[in-house]
Amino acid sequence: MSGRASSVDQGFRVVSSVLTAAGVSALRVAVEALPHGRAGVRNALRVPAIRTLAEDPRLLALAAEMLGAPSLPYKATLFDKSPSSNWLVTWHQDLALPVRHRIDVPGWGPWTDKGGRLHALAPADVLARIVALRMHLDDSTSENGPLRVLPDTHRDGRLSEARIAALAREVSSIECVASAGDVIAMRPLLLHASSKSASPLPRRVIHIEYATDLSLGSGLELDVG
Repeated sequence: MSGRASSVDQGFRVVSSVLTAAGVSALRVAVEALPHGRAGVRNALRVPAIRTLAEDPRLLALAAEMLGAPSLPYKATLFDKSPSSNWLVTWHQDLALPVRHRIDVPGWGPWTDKGGRLHALAPADVLARIVALRMHLDDSTSENGPLRVLPDTHRDGRLSEARIAALAREVSSIECVASAGDVIAMRPLLLHASSKSASPLPRRVIHIEYATDLSLGSGLELDVG
């Protein structure tokens, strides 16, 4: 089953044909030239082609529509799932944000280093002002480990492991299949997962995160890059 854009906010949308075939091909050429880690490329907003994509008016408009305010990209990651680089992700929320400087503030932490950047788990009210747009460079099918989501689970804030396990039993999941050039918009508090790929075909996704404000309160600021 695949999601489709609607006026009801279930924590995600699938938006078809955001990029043309030519646009997708140009991005494939750009990412194929990048040095890859085990699962892809961190800090990809520093890549000119991906920075240009992140600032595309169509993506900025979609992020603003999801968040109800103009938004800025602050982070991008290339996920490159293939038979030679394959993994599964269990049900979880995306809670960590890149922060310029550490300030010990209630509700933040623990603090970690990811790809050379300082990150901290953020409070739910901050994460509610974040959205991720996932641009697909390949078709995402039932066979190559697509994103799966539990709709509406972003409404309950940060969840305990016990609550996540319970919701995984209680809520019917949606498999977000998508074609190359489609975008999946997803709120970070939405419970999501993906299985290993069982296909010889790649599943490359540029995951770009947007925020309504780079200031996080209490002197904390998002680290852009």
